Amino acid sequence: QVVLQESGPGLVKPSQTLSLTCTVSGGSITTNYYYWSWIRQPPGKGLEWIGYIAYSGYTYYSPSLKSRTSISRDTSKNQFTLQLSSVTPEDTAVYYCARVNGWMDYWGKGTLVTVSS
Repeated sequence: QVVLQESGPGLVKPSQTLSLTCTVSGGSITTNYYYWSWIRQPPGKGLEWIGYIAYSGYTYYSPSLKSRTSISRDTSKNQFTLQLSSVTPEDTAVYYCARVNGWMDYWGKGTLVTVSS
């Protein structure tokens, strides 16, 4: 059973960098051919895909967020991390991490991040 758990600050000030970590258990983030994604859902809106880091370490981001997004990993801790810079209140959302195996088959429970001064 693969379990993903998001962690990080629940409150970030405008213009700062949002940083979240996803800790994975029950499977390695370097296993072929899984991809590890970040997704968010603003209040009252639909899901928005942010980007992924592949088993190989390759990253790919949503074009709309690419200029502000970085996804990295720590294979020794089996974790991957999202950094979103220059945040505004519009970045307030529940942030999820998920495993992609053709589809997003395992999800974390999500963590609410509020951007406010």
